[in-house]
Formats: sequence, C-alpha cells, structure tokens
Amino acid sequence: MAVDILLGLQWGDEGKGKIVDFIAPRYQVVARFQGGPNAGHTLEFDGIKHVLHQIPSGIFHDSIINIIGNGVVLDAIIFKKEIDGLKKYNVNFNKNLFISKKAQLIIPSHRLLDAASENSKGEKKIGSTLKGIGPTYQDKIARQGLRVGDIIASDFKAKYQKLRDAHKTILDFYQFDYSNLESLEKEFFEAIDHLRTFNFVDSEYFINKLISEKKTILAEGAQGSLLDIDFGSYPFVTSSNTMAAGACTGLGIAPSHVGEVLGIFKAYCTRVGGGPFPTELDNEQGETLRKQGNEFGSTTGRPRRCGWIDLPALKYAIMLNGVTQLLMMKVDVLNAFEEIKVCTHYKLKDGSIVDTLPFDIVETDLTPIYKTFKGWNKSISDYSNSENLPLELNEYIQYIESELNVPVTLISLGPDRKQTILRNIITA
Repeated sequence: MAVDILLGLQWGDEGKGKIVDFIAPRYQVVARFQGGPNAGHTLEFDGIKHVLHQIPSGIFHDSIINIIGNGVVLDAIIFKKEIDGLKKYNVNFNKNLFISKKAQLIIPSHRLLDAASENSKGEKKIGSTLKGIGPTYQDKIARQGLRVGDIIASDFKAKYQKLRDAHKTILDFYQFDYSNLESLEKEFFEAIDHLRTFNFVDSEYFINKLISEKKTILAEGAQGSLLDIDFGSYPFVTSSNTMAAGACTGLGIAPSHVGEVLGIFKAYCTRVGGGPFPTELDNEQGETLRKQGNEFGSTTGRPRRCGWIDLPALKYAIMLNGVTQLLMMKVDVLNAFEEIKVCTHYKLKDGSIVDTLPFDIVETDLTPIYKTFKGWNKSISDYSNSENLPLELNEYIQYIESELNVPVTLISLGPDRKQTILRNIITA
C-alpha cells in the first residue's frame, strides 16, 4: 500500500489543515513529517475553528492513527497547550496519537537563541516565528540535540543542563538577556512530565509495520515548498525539508512506498515574513486579498503579504515534488475582482524572458509578466459541483491545469469542510 503525501507548493499557509481533515476519512493513518510549532494548520467544521501546530490534522477522527514523525521538532509546552485545548472534544489521545522517540525537542533556550539571532540581523531579519525552530534544527545537525526518547532516560536532566549551558555561552556572546530562563524552565519541565504520559514509538518501525499491514497512510507536510531549506528562497526559508523527499527522511519510509503527491496551492499567493515575493501587491488589490482571505498568520497573527498567483514558482515546486494532483484553495477570495492576473514568466534585468526560478531569487532583479483573466465577480461559496461554477472560474482553472500539466482535482470555496468541490481526486 502506497503512502500519499500532502504538502504546500507556495510559501506556506496554503490550507493544508483543512484538506487533511477533509480527506482524512479516506486514510487510516496521518503522519506529520517535518517542521514544528511554527506551523499553523487551521481546520473549521461545525462552526468551530481549530488551529493545530504540532499534532497531525487527522486527530479529530477517532479511527485514525496520528503520528508525529522523527523529522518534527517538538515543543513540549506548546504541545501541552494543544492537548489541553482539545480535551473538550473528547479526543482519545492514548488510542490514536503516537510520537517518534527520534523527534527533536525544543528547549527554552532555543527560543532565546532564536530571538538573539533575529535581533543581531537588524534590517536583514529572516522573519522567524521565534519558536526556536532554527536553533533546534541547528543542534540536530550539530549532533548535540535532545530527542523525545531522551526524556525517559535517567540522565535526562544532565543532558538538558549540558545543552542549556552551551546555549548560555552563545547568548552571552550576543549579549542577550536570559534572566527569564529559570521561569521558562519551570513551565518546560512541567510540560515534559505531561509529555511522558503519551505513546512514544520507534516510528520508523511503527510506520513500516503499518505499511506492511496495508494500512492507508497520508504524510502531512508543514510550511511550503518555497520555504524548503535546500530549494526555497534561501536564506528566507525554514529549517527543514518541506518537499516530498522530506516525508521519506522525516518518517523513515522508502521512496518506493510513495504513491500520490497532493500539492496544495492558493488561487493567489501569500507570504509571511521577509524574503522575495515577485507577484506581491503592495497596493489596494493586495489589501483586498488580505481582507477577503483573512490573511493573518494562524501561529503569529502577522498580516500576510498578498499577490497574484505565480506559475513559474508553481512549476518549480511541482517538478521537485513530483506532484500528481493539484488542490486549489481559497478560490472564493477572488470573488471580489473584476480582473484576475496570472504571472506566466519573469523578465530579467538583461531583458530575457524566463519561466524558471534563478539561483538567487533574493538578489535577482526580475519583473513578473502577467496574463489577465476576466473575474466572475460573484459569490461562489454555496456551489456544490464544478459543472455549475461560473464560466470565468472554469476558464481560470483550465488555464492553470494546461500550464502546469497537472490536474486540479479539488477546489475549496470557503473554510468549512462542506465548502469543497471534488474533481476526480485520487487517494488511497
């Protein structure tokens, strides 16, 4: 049985939480493979909005096994808050939530290092969520990090203190005030005691056993492809591999087990924090997109930068991920526009026209080239099938399909589960 992968194709915030929740009943397992509490997966059903940061988005389905994989960095404090917030929904965590022993732990001094590093950059800040994600992945690569499995070891406190003291040295170099560390540690160790009550597994064995048992599995990504540490808009990227290949390393599955790759994208484009954004609209149109789409970060609350859809960037992400199906989100946000633009190419400083991303998109001077479409300029939130959609919207979708050479198999017309139209989606 193949493992399907679901991931974002832009700069994150594409709507992955809603889609995982929507298609979760088709799967027996949902596994998160990278990122940390910098992710905010928003789900909305029965008139209630839920935001998950580390827990897989299949958690509201009692029959689904949810796995936090080894590629995730876990904040015990935020995890406890997430669990406490879900208790009123009678979620059976002991039955359907499993945490990899190899997932890295975010400790309080990681957050302080994150803030110190951002402060030192001045105007060249990355736009970090200040959750300690980057420093935790740094410690992982430096082979000095703590893992979830360490918290059940008898010498965990000593391991913790060794890493914390190493962080203090760096904070002293930055001349960063860490006088609040002791109070942060108190909350941290209370959260660690709470974390110890959950199911820890050798997740690579666990998930491969599920594969051998022919279970249907969905690998859930966080952030977006254009934030990938290797292939994103470096250095304005996250600290993990957000591409489909990250599902293999973040869960311990062989590439031969991968089935469908479901790529999620908005009908327009957004970005949070610093970094390049070729199609950004720093004008009234951009503000309209922000207001209509409620484009504010689910983790940070920061206003998102907004712009038209970028086909060269989407082609790039589709190529690297091997996307087999496209899921178009927040189509309803474009209801208010009489004209809609699509970036088809970039014009470089030397006058050449390209539809590929340059090596350094941060420093390269490029201008988007647009094709204009007539908008449908009416509400579509109550439509129930693709045949009845406005002609202008169907033309917009068909053009994107033809340019990207991948079918759009799902479109989202609003935040609720019910505001979704399937167009021959193929899943496990």
